Amino acid sequence: MTSPTATTSLLRLRTPVLAVLGALLLSGGWAPWPTAWLVPLLFVGWLPYLVMERKLTLEGARKGRVFASTYLMLVLWNALTTWWVSYAELAAGIAAVVLNALLMCLPLMAFRQTKKRLGNRWGYLSLPVYWIAFEQVHLHWDITWPWLTLGNGFAAAPQWVQWYEYTGFLGGSVWVWAVNLLAFWAWFGRGGVGPWAVEGPARFRWAAPVLTVAMPLFVSALIGRSYEEKGPKAEVIVVQPNLDPYVEKFEGGAQFVPYDEQLTRLLKLSEQKLTPETRLILWPETALEEPYWENTIESHPKIRRVRAWLAQHPGVALLTGITTLGSYPNKEAASETARYRDDLGYYDFFNTAAYFANATAPVALYHKSRLVPGVEKIPPVLVSIVSHIDLGGTVGSVGSQAERTVFAAPANAPALRVAPIICYESIYGDFVGEYARNSATLLGLVTNDAWWHDSPGYRQLLSYGQLRCIETRRDLARSANTGFTGFINQKGEITQRETAWIPTSSRAAVHLNTETTFYVRFGELIGRGAQIAAVLLLVVAVVVGWRRKQLPA
Repeated sequence: MTSPTATTSLLRLRTPVLAVLGALLLSGGWAPWPTAWLVPLLFVGWLPYLVMERKLTLEGARKGRVFASTYLMLVLWNALTTWWVSYAELAAGIAAVVLNALLMCLPLMAFRQTKKRLGNRWGYLSLPVYWIAFEQVHLHWDITWPWLTLGNGFAAAPQWVQWYEYTGFLGGSVWVWAVNLLAFWAWFGRGGVGPWAVEGPARFRWAAPVLTVAMPLFVSALIGRSYEEKGPKAEVIVVQPNLDPYVEKFEGGAQFVPYDEQLTRLLKLSEQKLTPETRLILWPETALEEPYWENTIESHPKIRRVRAWLAQHPGVALLTGITTLGSYPNKEAASETARYRDDLGYYDFFNTAAYFANATAPVALYHKSRLVPGVEKIPPVLVSIVSHIDLGGTVGSVGSQAERTVFAAPANAPALRVAPIICYESIYGDFVGEYARNSATLLGLVTNDAWWHDSPGYRQLLSYGQLRCIETRRDLARSANTGFTGFINQKGEITQRETAWIPTSSRAAVHLNTETTFYVRFGELIGRGAQIAAVLLLVVAVVVGWRRKQLPA
């Protein structure tokens, strides 16, 4: 397995071949149709990169060639897995591939420099540290795009990662790197090529990566087998109106469905599954689309119509996506995302979730907070640039809020405290965990997956919801404009899934768990720890490099 001939043959592969191979293997966690059968490719997905980097080092390749080879692999990986973003916005799709691959180069270049200054042992140990520190940063800054966080790659195999309730999805990133590095060591470790020089039979070196794969699987199986759904039950309905966002959903579309008819469809689909036991109904993202001014929302005819319908069905609460606008009295009071018009003054657009606890309670609002970069959020430095360009529409970011709002329980279901999660937000583990820390007992996801057509995007987003259920041990009720509507239990198992691309609704009795997991209580310990370790490693590498330059030749 690790003969000199095999090792030499592997190093003789051309770097473009290794780059393509690495991209293909890493894509296994984000297959067009998510399946657990391809997820194991993640455990060897980084081997082509490690071999390629070693080959270039032995050849004394220039920095430009190393960077180009690395970037080729990363841009291919991004293109193979997230090309579908271009359906919603071509520029955003290109940026998601080109720029995200460029950002991914940063931790790999830091690894190269650390290995050069501190040697193989510390160099290879630094690689997962830098990568996970990068993933942690990518969860929180203005151009956040964590779709390809390695731990998300296990979304197609939730039964393998029941221990995410302790580590969160970054624990999966650690797992991927640990197996890849141990496999690389097993292949190249003899004679000091890898991070540790170990003599002896190859079978003993290969025991390490095999056990590193097997032990978490064993632990996950034990947890999954013993875990039981927690909390009282409540009946919930989720609705899928199936309105094409390109031609039907929005005014100006070629086959635009009037907003009154859209509301009628939502109400009829809700009534199809309604029973005396129903406590909550979910409508999808932007189900109520025409912009509603928040300070006068109660006077809007459609809001009155919703309240009249709720009055006919006492005991039922409604969570719906809605587009709202908030006004500010002056520039000083306005947010950094506020827009200005002479006739309106300063105001914000919000992608909002509205909650009606009953027919008369004041409407509660939550503003989407994790915004899609380039589509819903433009970094402030870029706003100043594009504000002078006529793009044919509004320029700037959608408004957001800092805290995670949990909607109050209706009187007849005191344990039902729903977390409003809007589409893209379900990618973020710690973000969703904040809802559970704020006493949410049910995850309520409203989304409009049809922006991505019949592509891998909405399938992967459905799978990500399974990971969030494991991390928080909360049931998830999912309402999509179209895509997949249904329910996921606390073990990350899809218990109901309606067919995509048809108007439908679904009903289930969900569990309302009040307990908090270790991950919910403490958040991203792995990510924050990796950031601290990355800074320390970089400082040591810089200092060592500087001291070497001071030594006499």
